[in-house]
Amino acid sequence: MANLESPYVIGSFVQLLNADNINFESTGRDSHTDLSNKISRLAKILAQPGWVQLQFSPLPLSALVQQKSAHIEEGAAAAAAFAAEKCFSRIRVFERREAPGGTWIYDPDPGPGLNLSPGGIPPLIDPPLEIPDALPRATSPNSQERYDRTPIYDSLTTNVPDIAMSFSDNRFPYGPFPPHWVPRQYIANYFSLHRTDSFLVLNTTVEDLSRLSGKEGWKLTLRRRDSVRHVDVWWEEEFDAVVIANGHYSVPYVPRVDGLDKYIRLFPEKVMHSKSYRNPQAHQGKRVLVIGNSASGHDITAALVESAQLPVYQSRRSPSRWDGDKPPSGIEWKPIVSEYLPTGDIVFEDGSVLSDIDAVIYCTGYKASFPFWNVQANGGPLWDYAENRLVGSYWHTFLRDFPTVGIVGVPRVLTFRSFEYQAIALARIFAGRSALPLPPREAQERWERERWKLVSREGRKFHDIPWDNGETMDWLRGLFDLAGLPLLEDRGRCPPVLGDETRWAIEHLKKYPEPGNESRDEEEGWTVLGGGAGLDSLHFI
Repeated sequence: MANLESPYVIGSFVQLLNADNINFESTGRDSHTDLSNKISRLAKILAQPGWVQLQFSPLPLSALVQQKSAHIEEGAAAAAAFAAEKCFSRIRVFERREAPGGTWIYDPDPGPGLNLSPGGIPPLIDPPLEIPDALPRATSPNSQERYDRTPIYDSLTTNVPDIAMSFSDNRFPYGPFPPHWVPRQYIANYFSLHRTDSFLVLNTTVEDLSRLSGKEGWKLTLRRRDSVRHVDVWWEEEFDAVVIANGHYSVPYVPRVDGLDKYIRLFPEKVMHSKSYRNPQAHQGKRVLVIGNSASGHDITAALVESAQLPVYQSRRSPSRWDGDKPPSGIEWKPIVSEYLPTGDIVFEDGSVLSDIDAVIYCTGYKASFPFWNVQANGGPLWDYAENRLVGSYWHTFLRDFPTVGIVGVPRVLTFRSFEYQAIALARIFAGRSALPLPPREAQERWERERWKLVSREGRKFHDIPWDNGETMDWLRGLFDLAGLPLLEDRGRCPPVLGDETRWAIEHLKKYPEPGNESRDEEEGWTVLGGGAGLDSLHFI
């Protein structure tokens, strides 16, 4: 059985353990404002599927950071930020995988083919596990799909320049676009750099997060895989606050298309998601259709030219930033698919038909999943799948109805750097040292309302934050100003600057050539660009 005297952290949260009867009701101003003066003894920062536990003085707090196998780097940033405040007495990190690294952990074997559900959303295809009675206890190992294998393929490299992607206090060993094992090792080394690696608790997942009934705080139900005894160990812990830091790249999304459900049933070996792709050799001599042309669609299509039967077909809804007037050699562009027929034929929007396709690879992204969030206990969902956004959020980091919950990593902006700004701001707030208070509830509601109007008018996602129009800088500046400086006594981390060299790299160093950009120089597989592209510089993240 689990040793309950040793608190474990898992998943994707920062959680604060309630040691005293603290009233989090607002006292004359918004409850966020006085939060850090009211938080009790223990704090947890969870970053699914890993957590870190911290304690501090003069405010006797303990914090846990849980890291998720999709984005464990978020937990690394949170652990460093909270540890630097030097007011948390214990820090532990819970990671559902066997090592830190999150999405960047490479699984050579993608596992058995995923059961794809066109149009399916995580509450249906990634539901919560059934919690056993009478915890703590050990049970047979879970057999339900938890989407814990990563989408890393053999040839994957980063697509953000290393100077902008790496955390501010430690550069990647080389760049600008290193292979996938570099960020994987970097995350593990980052724990060692900040001496937070001793807090890691591996193979542990947060399976339920519920608001406590009748008092402030949160109850976590945790599950740890015991590989020696071949059992799952379950237990519960209670906390004051939570920071959720789970990633994006766990639950694959396949859009609904006429006939696709039946096509998958008739030809189950033909349709896959890019999460299960590893290399082009598996498609040697096959006729392949790739759906999508963002980063993974671009990489996979180009790689398949080396081994698949030519041409490799690529279905595009619209041109990407790096598409020219005509496709590269060996590739044929197609419009979006309108229907799959029981004969095996695939019909496109322009009326054209492909027959005898051997493999269809969907490079259509992922859906955020929060199976640990107890909808009933917490009064509603955390994520609105119809509008594709957090429910009741402010500044993409805070939750209006849950002043003791923060969230890191939802906007796909500058992975990993943007996580650092969010983590430092949250750490400063929970330590009671932020330079500015959060605005009152009414102002937070107004921000959410106005943002929804803006993105609806512009036809973009709520949490997409463009670079070229200055929105990314404004968002980071808001977190920068909120956190403020650390104490003179070396308490807390300084929110990083985004200097001239970094901003130049974001705008000019590109992984792929971009047609229409003059003044282009090729450098070792990457490109230095001028100006003139149509889509946002960071649209592919």
